[in-house]
Amino acid sequence: MKQKFAALAIAATVAGAGLSVAANDRAEASTQQTVNAAAQAASPMSVDEVFGLYANRSWIWSDGAGYFANSKRAFSAYSGSGRNASYGEGNWFIKADGTLCFKATWVAADGSAPAVTCFAHRKDGNTIYQKKIGEGDWYAFQSTPALRSNEIRKLKKGDYVSRRMDRIKSQLDKAA
Repeated sequence: MKQKFAALAIAATVAGAGLSVAANDRAEASTQQTVNAAAQAASPMSVDEVFGLYANRSWIWSDGAGYFANSKRAFSAYSGSGRNASYGEGNWFIKADGTLCFKATWVAADGSAPAVTCFAHRKDGNTIYQKKIGEGDWYAFQSTPALRSNEIRKLKKGDYVSRRMDRIKSQLDKAA
């Protein structure tokens, strides 16, 4: 009898967890719809505003970084490590609608290829929304009050890219 009650308790817990996950998924979808609607209602950022965010700053990513030099609008980046390391060099530009793009040739152990990546920016008061063009949803790039998860916190003044990129270049040259 105790085994039946234990099995029922486990089944009820699992079923409850399933309901909790479904409720959480609905809440996340509703929150994302709210963020998307707020971003759509916000105003596109100006070229000057976007330039002020990125010029002479490095954007630190989970597996690399990109540097947006003011001089000649040069863009340099690295991604990955070891055999999966790559680097990119090119330029960055801002479209009239506040979209930031970087166009680079990416080099890895298995060759090279050009790529263009763009991010739209919209603003409502002190809140900045960002979205990668061609995929994903809008998210709060900068919010008020500021949150630790805000992507803007990953923009650091200065060049955090060149040293690592030079090491990757050297690695790839030796492997060739």
